[in-house]
Amino acid sequence: MKAIPVGNVFRSSVGKEKLLRLKLRALRRGLWFKVLSPIDRALVNLTVRVVEEIRSAALAERIRNIVGKLETALEGKVLHALKTVGIPLARKLSSIAQKWGNPKARSWADDLSYAKFLAVIHLNNSPLFKA
Repeated sequence: MKAIPVGNVFRSSVGKEKLLRLKLRALRRGLWFKVLSPIDRALVNLTVRVVEEIRSAALAERIRNIVGKLETALEGKVLHALKTVGIPLARKLSSIAQKWGNPKARSWADDLSYAKFLAVIHLNNSPLFKA
């Protein structure tokens, strides 16, 4: 969500409909109360009920942070691990293998299947098995 100043009104890219859909998805998955603090939940509820246009840059920024929290929580563990671990690790391993003289390793950096494999390995890597 980006606040765009138009006169004295900050137009937000997140409207009431998107906030309501996001809230409903979070409630259905049981994340609404786990991810958000009571203040964040109240802020979203009041914004949806009262505000037509977000005029405050501070409110727009706070709503943007809340939406980010919810979207991150809703994306799931595997997708989050893919973005944070799988893709960067695939690129790093590709670079190392290329330095060792493997020309075919260049394709590893862009291979989503390989990145998913690395992400799932990371998720399943239990601390119990580490010495």
